Amino acid sequence: MDLTVAAVGTRMPAWVEQAWAEYSRRFPRGLNLVLREIPLARRARNADVAALRAAEGEALLGAVPSGHRIIALDEGGRQWSTIELAGQLENWMREEHGVCFLIGGPDGLSDDCRRRARDTWSLGRLTLPHPLVRVILAEQLYRVWRIINNHPYHRA
Repeated sequence: MDLTVAAVGTRMPAWVEQAWAEYSRRFPRGLNLVLREIPLARRARNADVAALRAAEGEALLGAVPSGHRIIALDEGGRQWSTIELAGQLENWMREEHGVCFLIGGPDGLSDDCRRRARDTWSLGRLTLPHPLVRVILAEQLYRVWRIINNHPYHRA
């Protein structure tokens, strides 16, 4: 099963790429953490933010692998505890071909992305920089996989 992250933004800082590489290599064979980067729509001085968000949203949805359940990361989504996320991952592993998490750009996700998502997940009420969201998402997915497998990585 693939856990795909489609995220707006390329050319991440080295620490983001290193963290992503570290967590993605920790997953076992058969459970893959995959990143699909979407270029940021070009911003001009008086750009139409709605049009930029729509263009990025279209590109994000185009990056979703066929048959994958879509999870939108959005501040208006439901907040899951780590244990609740572990339950979600167990269900997804039983029922889904794959899961694709959408991370929008600086202006958020398009309405179309939110409509197409089966679930909307909020990492909390804090505003987080998009590069850090990738790292948090990778770590939490790794953490919940370890919880499911009764590994002592998670201590709560």
